[in-house]
Amino acid sequence: MSLSSQLHEASDDRMLWQQFIAGDVEAFDKLMSSHFRSLFHYGSKFSKDKEFVKDCIQDLFLIFWERRENLSSDIVVRTYMMASLRRLMHRNISSKSRIFDDSTENKEGAFEIEFSVEQEYIANESTLVLSQKVKKMLDELPRRQKEVIYLKFFQELDRNQISEIMEVSPQTVSNLLQIAIKQLRNYWIAEFSILLLIHLFV
Repeated sequence: MSLSSQLHEASDDRMLWQQFIAGDVEAFDKLMSSHFRSLFHYGSKFSKDKEFVKDCIQDLFLIFWERRENLSSDIVVRTYMMASLRRLMHRNISSKSRIFDDSTENKEGAFEIEFSVEQEYIANESTLVLSQKVKKMLDELPRRQKEVIYLKFFQELDRNQISEIMEVSPQTVSNLLQIAIKQLRNYWIAEFSILLLIHLFV
């Protein structure tokens, strides 16, 4: 998404948000319909239970509506919604004894990035192999590093927006990104070296 598109979307969202907190039901419906898909995509990274994710999003919008008179009008809507969903899912998962804890970052399913290439877009087998290697690289990262990579490169959010969503400092976001990118680079170099050796000696 281009910068101009992002700014236009943010402007539309802010107008709808201001109408919603004033009690406009139609504006509220538009906000729900325009953000449900992206919120579901993000929420699905924390839980594979799709019905649970949908319930959390519905609960979130219900909370928004009930508390609309106390909500700030000066927010970045998309970032605020993602941060709110993250907190709500954290509470709900914890209350149901689901795994959602920084001490379990490396447990499978803590944060899943779906990196796939549709079959019709795969030109040849090497493209498929490449996409599988990238997914494997991402899967090797700890949960918080995977999340920051997802928000930065898949959701195209800036450092401050990621900071708000993950409830960490902007510097922590930068540190997590640097560590993750370094780890991905090292993994890629190692993979390339192995492939080169195989090519030379087979």
